[in-house]
Amino acid sequence: MENSRIKRLLVVGGGTAGWMAAAALSKFLGEGLEISLVESDQIGIVGVGEATIPQIKHLNRALELDERKFVARTQGSFKLGIEFQNWRQKGHAYLHNFGSIGLNVNSTHFHHYWLRSRAEGNELDLWDYCVNTEAARQGRFAPLEKLGSSPLNGIAYAYHFDAALYGQFLRNYAEQRGVTRIEGRIVDVHQDSESGEVRSVELESGQKVEADFFIDCSGFRGLLIEGALETGYEDWTHWLKCDRAFAVPSENAGPIRPYTQSIAHDAGWQWRIPLQHRTGNGHVFSSAYTDEDAARETLLANLEGEPLSDPRLIRFTTGRRKKFWNRNVVALGLASGFLEPLESTSIHLIQSGISRLVPLFPAGAGGEALADEYNRQMGLEYEKIRDFIILHYHLNERTDSPFWIDCREMDVPDTLVRKMALFRESGRLYHEQEDLFTDSSWLQVMLGQGITPQAYHPVADDMSSERLEGFLGDIRRIVTSAAGQLPSHEDFVRSNCPAPAG
Repeated sequence: MENSRIKRLLVVGGGTAGWMAAAALSKFLGEGLEISLVESDQIGIVGVGEATIPQIKHLNRALELDERKFVARTQGSFKLGIEFQNWRQKGHAYLHNFGSIGLNVNSTHFHHYWLRSRAEGNELDLWDYCVNTEAARQGRFAPLEKLGSSPLNGIAYAYHFDAALYGQFLRNYAEQRGVTRIEGRIVDVHQDSESGEVRSVELESGQKVEADFFIDCSGFRGLLIEGALETGYEDWTHWLKCDRAFAVPSENAGPIRPYTQSIAHDAGWQWRIPLQHRTGNGHVFSSAYTDEDAARETLLANLEGEPLSDPRLIRFTTGRRKKFWNRNVVALGLASGFLEPLESTSIHLIQSGISRLVPLFPAGAGGEALADEYNRQMGLEYEKIRDFIILHYHLNERTDSPFWIDCREMDVPDTLVRKMALFRESGRLYHEQEDLFTDSSWLQVMLGQGITPQAYHPVADDMSSERLEGFLGDIRRIVTSAAGQLPSHEDFVRSNCPAPAG
């Protein structure tokens, strides 16, 4: 057993996925593992600016990263949620925020009490009872764990940052922990003639780099997982119709917002990610409903600042590998699959893959049961995120373009049909295994996209009308007061984590 022990691990590809894997695995898998990473300066990365979700803070804490240094070095900013414009109807907007909404009572979700109050004439939106939303409306931010002495939760947040700078930041971390970087372009992959396992990669220089275990972070091409092992791909474009994106950075045109924007257009949607030194922009679209020239012009016509380069086209097929772990290769990042960045899950899926790999990492050769379990867990997570993204497209009331009409009329997975039906009938939500998104997230998007529950939980009727009015009024006052005392997002970043000059 000792002779078959995995001693050498090779990460193929750099960028966010590669250096994130190298940094985390060098931290969590101990000193007995020799980790190398091969990448080529000739090959660019897809990263164009990243928006994240709060789970990234778990990784940062585990890596013992200093938050302010991390934000400064990546030209970062803070993110309270995602604003969706024009998704339900043109001119309509709502915020999918990361914070909790209101306060649950008697183990019953707050929104049931809000639904009852709406039936009695309360005109306030659900989001009026959330400090994240109120802070976003006012352009304010500060880490806030609690709202004074109240039982209400404080600010929940994630980050925006420059993907290239993030990769460099993690590279420094990994190299300090002993990871060896090898420069070179891979021209061949050598496999064992009997087992089919990957044994080495060959560089353009003729150098062969051997390892016992491989992490494929080679992007869409999946150099090992697909190019060598022919794992296969599960195509989801019949549900998620977008297959291309133009990306371009632009100058900042005003104070940096503490949230991402997602703006629906005729055949897709546009992202805006505010960083300290620029804004990341992109237009995700379906080539079946618009041509590339029109999509490019739509993006350029909707920038808030001057573009800093020419738009870059990215082609993709939404879906996932049929196996994420095949033989002695685990795929991470774009090599493992692609889900459009509508809910900022790209970085999380890398993080999730790493966090699942560490406890399942094999001691030596074999490990088929470990691989099966890893594939089961990652497959479920991809499917849950897929359903959540489909939800945004399917629940729309737009009649102005064939794209949105077809999205509304298409058949969707049964798992999603059941979830929508339950909420529409009763306002009830349930959380499934491997579902990344909380009940609060599903609640906000289903309400924001137009589902109005036909009923609420009967326990909400146990509260008198006077007590209900006071309960909701108290929450609203606490939320408004707490948000109003926060500094502006721009001032907080400038005072605590300004990017280095130049």
